[in-house]
Amino acid sequence: MTGQTIDTSTEDKIKEAARQVFTRKGYEATKMRDIAAEADINLSLINYYFRSKERLFRLIMEETTDKLLAGLRLLLNNPELSLIQKVEKIADHYITLLLEHPNLPAFILKEILSNAEGFIASAGPKQVIFESHMVQQMIALGAEGKIAFNPIHIFMNTLGMIVFPFIARPVILKAGAPLINEDGFKNLMLERKKLIPIWVAGMAGL
Repeated sequence: MTGQTIDTSTEDKIKEAARQVFTRKGYEATKMRDIAAEADINLSLINYYFRSKERLFRLIMEETTDKLLAGLRLLLNNPELSLIQKVEKIADHYITLLLEHPNLPAFILKEILSNAEGFIASAGPKQVIFESHMVQQMIALGAEGKIAFNPIHIFMNTLGMIVFPFIARPVILKAGAPLINEDGFKNLMLERKKLIPIWVAGMAGL
């Protein structure tokens, strides 16, 4: 593509269509023609911009993990924040992000289930999360006897309370209608920002 103009709007349209199809069907079941149909463009355009399904998927995966991990390293390693303050900021950050991009969890989940080693290699959760100051805080509280269970449960519970409602969102909206619509779901998640730190503090006895 050297010397040729890249139409970023078309490129973004293709990536968004691919993200939707990969989320619904998974990487293996997705064909390039499925993405072309979703984007309502000619298949040759996808080949022109991205050359292969694998390259397109990797670009989307990198962008998605960048969104999920942006700023997280600094937050988790901030020694001035208590454990619960970190939970407050994590809940606020990720619920805000996922309200803007509600399909991200399903997209990531499919990749984890189909290629956990590849996800670990690209996203680096060991370095970002499990070697963080936050995890050291949890381990210290456990060693001091202030937490009566494996402190990693705090991380798993926080993550589950944030992510699961978005994974279950299609069921919640369909089964809960007309009591829960898009606006109702958003309001529940905004309320959840404030509740998650309270729930985690209660579970941990902090």
